[in-house]
Amino acid sequence: MQDREQDEVDRLVDAWRRELPKLDVSPLEVLSRVTRLARYLDRARALVFAQHDLEGWMFDVLSALRRSGIPYQLSPGQLLAQTLVTSGTMTNRVDRLEAAGLVRRHPDPDDARSVRVRLTSTGRRKVDAALADLVVREDDILAPLSPADRTRLANLLRQLVSPFEE
Repeated sequence: MQDREQDEVDRLVDAWRRELPKLDVSPLEVLSRVTRLARYLDRARALVFAQHDLEGWMFDVLSALRRSGIPYQLSPGQLLAQTLVTSGTMTNRVDRLEAAGLVRRHPDPDDARSVRVRLTSTGRRKVDAALADLVVREDDILAPLSPADRTRLANLLRQLVSPFEE
């Protein structure tokens, strides 16, 4: 560690190695950094979303609709699958987004008992603007990494995340 500056995780790991020398604490070198990065990222995202009068959950639902393509609509079940929340939570979220004029419910043409949630033009403008600012902020966070390092890191993280998503 002589060639680089120590970060908080290095200090934490060094302390555990000193206190419990027989325990392999090497997983902390990676996963504690992932946890810390996730916290910093959550804060950065919250600031970006707040600039657009959004919360993270709002962005999640609006962006799922936006990614679906024209006419920017999904069933509540499709929204559940993409946002990993309960049915009751999704109903509450759609209610709040509809009250804000960001989405509208429409009858499902294939099933009269169901609805589709459709992004309004106001919702589309809001999510597009938030995404544009978000990618600028996230690009800043990744600035210390070269394009090749970003690709390598993305591939390594995919290997770690994939088993949880199966």
